[in-house]
Amino acid sequence: MDCDSIQMAISDENNMTERKEGGRRGRKPGRKTSSEKVDIKAKLERSRQSARECRARKKLRYQYLEELVTDREKAVIALRTELERLIQWDRSLTENTSPNDVDQLLKEIGILKQEQHT
Repeated sequence: MDCDSIQMAISDENNMTERKEGGRRGRKPGRKTSSEKVDIKAKLERSRQSARECRARKKLRYQYLEELVTDREKAVIALRTELERLIQWDRSLTENTSPNDVDQLLKEIGILKQEQHT
């Protein structure tokens, strides 16, 4: 590198730092007008209202999920009951029960009713 390019790089860096310090944009800290104070109050109120709505939505979502879990638990209990009944039916069949007992078991399941109607 020659001396001219080094000097240009140093002067560019100095210009950039000068622009950053002297050319700041935006509001100056500590200078608030009365309209800005009103805006801040309105903003706080909107924030509070938004938080209230968020909590209400969250509460509804949890209620919905709790109802969903309750319904699923009821379905699981019903399926377990049906499974136990079918296991009992299987045990009865493997023990070679009489045909009358088989008819009764089929009625419980609903198979015999379907065959009679068709």
